[in-house]
Amino acid sequence: MKFDTAYCLSLDAKLSIYDVRDLNFDETMAFDSAKERFQCPNDACRAAFDEDNRLTTFNAKNVNYIRTPHFKNQPTTQHIEGCPYVSPKTPGLGAESGEAESDDDREEHFPSELLLTRRQYVRKPLNQLKDVEANQPTSPNLSSHGDDTRSAHDSTPDKTSVFAHPVECFVSNFDNKDLLKRMPLKIGEHTAPYASFFKKIDYLLDNKGLIYWGKIKEIKDYTQSFRIDFEAKVWFKQPDEAKKKPYSVNVYLSKKLIDNYRKRKAFLEEIKHAVDSNAPLYCFFYGVTPELKQVPSKKNPEQTFGVFSANIENLDHFIVREAPGLTEG
Repeated sequence: MKFDTAYCLSLDAKLSIYDVRDLNFDETMAFDSAKERFQCPNDACRAAFDEDNRLTTFNAKNVNYIRTPHFKNQPTTQHIEGCPYVSPKTPGLGAESGEAESDDDREEHFPSELLLTRRQYVRKPLNQLKDVEANQPTSPNLSSHGDDTRSAHDSTPDKTSVFAHPVECFVSNFDNKDLLKRMPLKIGEHTAPYASFFKKIDYLLDNKGLIYWGKIKEIKDYTQSFRIDFEAKVWFKQPDEAKKKPYSVNVYLSKKLIDNYRKRKAFLEEIKHAVDSNAPLYCFFYGVTPELKQVPSKKNPEQTFGVFSANIENLDHFIVREAPGLTEG
């Protein structure tokens, strides 16, 4: 069974796997998921075991992941009777011996809101952490909790501040159009189904303030800055033109933006990998809407041509990634 959420002992908080990925790459905070201790997010289940009853992570530290990240049970992980995180395919109570859990590539936990303010974390002092460990039971009481083991705090967070989470929901469920039309997403004051909130770049004129996405044609590497050119074009008719014509679309990442980014090292690794990659790549971004600009021609600087362009303002709301199965049809 996959876990989207787990309890982190040192932060005394339940984190989504996307929170963990975000913290792993954040240069402003010391955090390494390989050294952290994660446990079942169900309060009653967690209290029934000692701190060695842990979960592990999948794709928590891989910058250029393809398969959906998640928490998962270790072979020794146990759960109490009635814990909602027990299934016939997971190790622990009720599991059939020899059955291995599978790593499905589909994200099932859809956040209903993307928060534009990042979540803040406070690491528990070491002496408090030891007190918590000392007070944990050393053996499980499997029957005293009954079936009422899931509180409101156990469920997957309905909101997230990590852009990668709704993007993964969209990408990994792209073939399920009905699901994407049913699931709502709110960002700021705007609410729409996932299917409507994620707008293909060639239709960016339809509505502003959405998550725009498209297949990448080329990434221009200017050493300290980058430009993302999209394959798709925008059909647009200027006031002095008789009919619509196609315009190229791009977004620009400035040196200042990258240098000031809290995940600068991970981002540069990601973008450099993308520049050298031969795999189909897609770009997703929120917060800016490309607009028609006139730029000078390289061959003849006195002449200009039109292009829909925007400067990315927040790299927390920008992703370049592989997306197997994603088609633009």
